[in-house]
Amino acid sequence: MSRIAARRRVTRLTVGGSRVRRADFLAVEEPLEMRVGGTSLAVTMRTPGHDVELAAGFLVSEGVIHEQQHFSAAIHCASDGEPNTYNVLDVALGPGVAPPDPSLQRNFTTTSSCGLCGKATIDAVHTRSRFSVADDPFVVDAATIAGFPEQLRAEQAIFKRTGGLHAAALFDGRTGEMLVLREDVGRHNAVDKVIGWALLQGMLPLRSTVLMVSARASFELTQKALMAGIPMLTAVSAPSSLAVELAEASSLTLVGFLRGDSMVVYSRDDRVSDTAGGTDHDTDHDIDDTAADAPGHRDDADDTADAADPLEKAVQP
Repeated sequence: MSRIAARRRVTRLTVGGSRVRRADFLAVEEPLEMRVGGTSLAVTMRTPGHDVELAAGFLVSEGVIHEQQHFSAAIHCASDGEPNTYNVLDVALGPGVAPPDPSLQRNFTTTSSCGLCGKATIDAVHTRSRFSVADDPFVVDAATIAGFPEQLRAEQAIFKRTGGLHAAALFDGRTGEMLVLREDVGRHNAVDKVIGWALLQGMLPLRSTVLMVSARASFELTQKALMAGIPMLTAVSAPSSLAVELAEASSLTLVGFLRGDSMVVYSRDDRVSDTAGGTDHDTDHDIDDTAADAPGHRDDADDTADAADPLEKAVQP
């Protein structure tokens, strides 16, 4: 726990009220340098834990590997002349797997809020997947999807202590069963850890599955889902315009604003059924651009969609 959540003394102050000193927990953020065959590929800021999955998922997202046998081994090692802090991970690829193209090397440290930072060219952002989701015929009931956020929150053990981690979970779209959940200070890292877990289990492509994220559905997270063959991405907050464009072009089902009983389906809505018998309405009213740009429109959600009131955290005095 010490490398995932750090215990600190803080002051809880209420204006015109009390000032209380107490213990609190913070989500740990540390750099991880990922190497392949001894050559540095990228440095990302992450929450320690499941580093091998993170590296495996990152390599899938970058198009370097796509099968279990492509990932041979990984070991934490020390930086040159330094003690082993478990913040450097060297990956060995399987026999015959080509090393990453130099164009994939990140030019600087990837922060916990940015998974595409450091790409050398715009073209490098548009990684092409070996898997197509267009012909994945599975259908999920809307009531099943509506239950995903509650399942996600219930399993976020570290978030309950810190209030500062994103989460990503993979669900079986046919049964609604949660297959795996990972937490991290970086939403892209949480998704890479999920994808890496699936790769190491020999499960790619992830047909008939649903990826649920606790933040926005960005272009980057949509692309990661496609790289793993995931046909549906759901998020508690809004998608970006580029994420929707990518989802539409790739026939991925993209669901946003997943709150309570409601959701917004932006692409391939034929994969979302409603056995409860809701009524269809089709309106073509023009959207007021001024209203859409105004603060607070719809939800005005941000990256910290799952941030909790510190008083709700399970803090030990």
